[in-house]
This record gives sequence, structure tokens and C-alpha cells, in this order.
Amino acid sequence: MLYYIKNIYQKHYIGSYSVRFKKLSANTNYNFHPFSHMRKEEHAQNIKRLILNQQNFLETIPEMVLLVKGSESVEYMNPSARLFFGNLCQKSKNKPPFQSETAKNLLSIVAKAIEEDAIGPTLEIPFKQSHLEYTLAPFEGYNGDELYWFFIRDQTDKKSQLEELSLFHNSIETILSHKIHELKESEKTRRNLSKELNSLKEHLKERPEEGKMVGSSRGLTELRDMVFQVAKSDATILITGESGTGKELVANLIRESSGRNEKPFLKINCNAINDSLLESDLFGHEKGAFTGADRKRQGKFEVVDKGTIFLDEIGDISPRMQAALLRVLQDGEIIRVGGNSPTKIDVRIIAATNKDLATMVQEGNFRLDLFYRLNIINISIPPLRERKDDIVDLVTHFIRKYRLAFKKEINFLPQSILERLLEHDWPGNVRELENVIQRAVLMSKDNVITENELIFDIQPGEDNQAHQKDYLQQLNGYPLKSVLVEVEKDFIIQALDKNRGNVAKTVKQLEIGKTAFYDKLKRHNISPKDHK
Repeated sequence: MLYYIKNIYQKHYIGSYSVRFKKLSANTNYNFHPFSHMRKEEHAQNIKRLILNQQNFLETIPEMVLLVKGSESVEYMNPSARLFFGNLCQKSKNKPPFQSETAKNLLSIVAKAIEEDAIGPTLEIPFKQSHLEYTLAPFEGYNGDELYWFFIRDQTDKKSQLEELSLFHNSIETILSHKIHELKESEKTRRNLSKELNSLKEHLKERPEEGKMVGSSRGLTELRDMVFQVAKSDATILITGESGTGKELVANLIRESSGRNEKPFLKINCNAINDSLLESDLFGHEKGAFTGADRKRQGKFEVVDKGTIFLDEIGDISPRMQAALLRVLQDGEIIRVGGNSPTKIDVRIIAATNKDLATMVQEGNFRLDLFYRLNIINISIPPLRERKDDIVDLVTHFIRKYRLAFKKEINFLPQSILERLLEHDWPGNVRELENVIQRAVLMSKDNVITENELIFDIQPGEDNQAHQKDYLQQLNGYPLKSVLVEVEKDFIIQALDKNRGNVAKTVKQLEIGKTAFYDKLKRHNISPKDHK
């Protein structure tokens, strides 16, 4: 190395000075040697000092410096390069050059850079697990050898730090993004929780319109859309569904959304009236038609002309009534009992039943032609067990209703209570849910409903003894007065259910006066028609 450096200095510096001074002497006719003023010893010392300075510089800089002869051999390595790669210089000039795998790799990089004319720019070296950068600079030897300075910098730590810093920034961004997402989710959860029953205050402030279908499930939404779609027409509508699903409520909505909403609207429960009386009640009678018919009387169809009539439990009417009703649907006319001449009427009919009319037709218990006339538009109400998404809204509605009726400040429902309500199958549908909430609100001591107040109705076929035991356990701890009030209410409801809402039979069964019975109905907020 020193050999190359010394000769290159002699060639480029001493030679150039000699040529320059020779030209100057020829032009100015000065006859003197250009180095006559400098002793040869001083010149040699200067050259030696320059070489030593160069050597010290290369030996002390932290960068790795190699001097390579093209892509053939490594001629020189400074201490930093030897420490990193090991000594890759050729040991003897008389022996064929031995190159380690590392030397071959480095020289192949030099060869590629020379081939691609990448002399000067800083490039990266893929070297094992390290991140290296290199720069090639041409260097001409004293006898014309093509040499290259091979400057290499180890960027492993720097790149690792940059990656860590980038990872840190990404982590910070990820953490911040995650936290922001959590905050948004928390806010979303807070908003959702405010709509649920764990905190009922906001719900209880918003009072839905009277008679509104409570719930937001997909099944109820589709049902509501269908009601509004068919309400404007005058087509006969058949509402089907299990007992307690709210068929009468749907009939009310159809009528309110129709063009007959300001016309008369009558509701007839077909199984609550004697068949012969039902016919007279619906179609009227002529004077002398039967015993007690002392005068001509209009029936319900004539009274509600231009209006709407709702026939509940249509599956319970007799064959005779089926034929009479078919005439109304086919011809739009009625014949009074005891009469012969038909009377034209304009009445929209909405019928409802919890029975399977199609099965009754197959069994011969219901006229096929009447079934077709009634079933022009069928609105089927899904049971509560198939739309449990509505339970939360319904519970809120009933708590609001009965806390006002009983003057209770109920504004909280534990999650455990809500889960029990959601897990129950509700064979009695919305009516059963209303009974449970009504009872719970009545029996609640504070502003919260607890497990003690949650008493489910007994269903036919259940273990009555086990239910009674559970019933007594839930009433344990309550004042006797409250227990007696609750038991009295349950007895009245059970008796009304058994007698299909018939007050006369219920009064006789309970052995109580009719006036006292109606007082109790009012006190317990019980309506006999809900149990027909």
C-alpha cells in the first residue's frame, strides 16, 4: 500500500512540478533547476510526511477502507476493515492469489459495480445479517494499474435503530388507533346501553303513541310494513297468530291507517256470544223472529256501514254462521234473522284466529269457500319466542305503563333479570310478558326489579306442585298484605282464563259479589276481555 501511495505521489506531484517549472524556464529564459532551492533531503522528508499523514488517516478512520485491484485481489485493508472481514489481502506475490469466500463476495460486488458503471454513488451490500453501504472511487497506480478505493460503512446499528424507531412510531400509532377505536366503541356501547333496560330512565321519558306496535325486530318491522301496505285497500284481511301475540292491536292499526279511520269500528268476539245471538247481533232481526223480538232491530253490519268490523276468533263460528258470513263477503249483503229481503252493506271485514283454518278445512270443520274469501290477505304475527329482539322494548313499555299505574319509581333492571326474560320461551307471548312485568312492578320494594319479583306464569302441562313451591319461595320475605294482594290477583286471572273471560261464571266460581269483583278488577288493573 505504501508502495502505491509513494509512487503515485512521486508521479503526480513531483513529476508535475518538474514539467511545470521546465515550461516556465523555457518561456522566460531562466536557466535554473526547478528544485535548486530545495534540498533533496527536504523533499524526501515532505514525501514521507505526506505518506505518513495519509497512512494515519486511513488507519484511524472508523469507516472500512479497502484498496482493490479491479475484481482480482484486495491490495490493502485498514484496521476497521480487517476487524470486520478479517485479513483478505494477498500474502505473497509469488503465489497464486488465494481468495476466501468473503473476498470473492466483495470482489464480485466490485466487478458488478464496474460493469454497471456504479462508481461514485453510495449503494447497499447484502452481507450476511449486516446492513452495509459502500462507495467505489477510482485510483490509478504508478504503473497504470486500475485500482479502486472501496469505502464501506456498517449501517446495521443505524438501520436497526431506524427500524425500532419506525416500529415504535407504528406501535404508538397502533396504540393510539386502538385507543381511539376503544373510545369510539365505548361511546357506541354507552349509547347502546342507554337504549337498553339496564338504565331505563331515558326509555321511560319517551312515551310511544297509544296502540303503537312496540318492537324493532326484523319480523315486527316486516309485519308493520305489510300493515301499512294493505291498510289503504278495502280487501278482507285474515290475521293469524298464537294467543297473546297482539292480533287485536294489528286490527286497530289497519283500521287507523285505512281510509275508513273516521268511520265506525266494531269488535266482535265470536266465541263469547251464543251462536243464535251472534247471528242476530251481526245481521239484526225482524219483529217476531224469535221469542223476545218485539221490534225490528239493525245488526252490527248495518250499524257500521261504511266502516270496519273486526271478527275475533273467527274459527269458532258455527257452519250456519259461516254460510251467512260468506254471503256478506261474496255479495256485500245481509238478511236479517226472520227476514227474506237482502240489505246491501259496505263494510270492511278484518278477521282473526289462533287456529289453523287450513287444517280445519281438511277436517271438514270450516268451509273452503269462506276460507278463500277470508284469506285474501293473510297477516301472520310471529310468536314472541321468534322475535326476542322485541323483548327489551316491550319490557320498557310495560314497566312504564305499570309504574305509573302503581305509582312505583322503577328505573333499573339488572342484567341477570333481562337475561332470564330473554331466555324464557314465552308460550303465552306478549300477554304473558305483560303479566310478568305487571306483577314484578307491583311487588317491587325499591326502584329496581329483582329475582324475587320475577314470577313466570304457570302453563298447561307444567308441574303444578313444583311451580307452587317456586312461587312460595319467591314470595318469601314479603309482607303478608302484599302476598295476599298478589295471590288474589293471580286467582282472579287464573279464573278468568279458565272461564274465557266470562265474568258471570268467574263470579260464581269465586263466590263473590259482582260489584266487589269489579272493584277488584279495577284495583288490579285486570280486563276480562284480555282473557277471552
